[in-house]
Amino acid sequence: MIRIFAFDDSLERLNSLKALISLSDNLEYVGDAENCENVLSKMEEFYPDVVLMDINMPIVDGLEGLKQIKSKFPQIKVLIQTAFDDSDKIFQSISNGASGYILKSDHPTRILQAIEEVYEGGAAMNPAIAKRVLDYFSPKKNLEILTAKEQEVLKSLAEGNSYKMVADILGVSYSTINSHTKHIYEKLHISSLGEAIAWYYKNL
Repeated sequence: MIRIFAFDDSLERLNSLKALISLSDNLEYVGDAENCENVLSKMEEFYPDVVLMDINMPIVDGLEGLKQIKSKFPQIKVLIQTAFDDSDKIFQSISNGASGYILKSDHPTRILQAIEEVYEGGAAMNPAIAKRVLDYFSPKKNLEILTAKEQEVLKSLAEGNSYKMVADILGVSYSTINSHTKHIYEKLHISSLGEAIAWYYKNL
């Protein structure tokens, strides 16, 4: 049996989860709480295999609860469940040790499947969230640290054009290109044109 503990400030949601989990022969709903104020004592008392963790709760929220669980009970799997597909919360949850991230709107069958996936060591993730994670870690994301004009300048330099040629192509002065290049170096923490061009092709 996979032992489940749920954190959610909605009694209706907790009742729904309890009813859903009771339908599965290999899952056992061992307890719940409306926030993470006593998260460690709850883990010691019920010692679940998987925690269903809401993020937005009063007093002590799910992100703090996640941190505490993983620091004291790293073997307990935490499956984040929320109504919000907020990118910052996704990455905070993942970096703090969450085993998966699902939306409360996910189909009940998918929620049960996600519980089993994280219990078995997998990383359950709602498809929309998985795409955000892939987009976040995509190299193209790195180009966004440069302004549109800086990207134009770097692209032209990477194509083998000199500062003067880039100035002519973009219809600006040599000093403007020099200024843009200086800003590019500062943002990328590099000190040469060769490094800038290598960075460009790596992150294209």
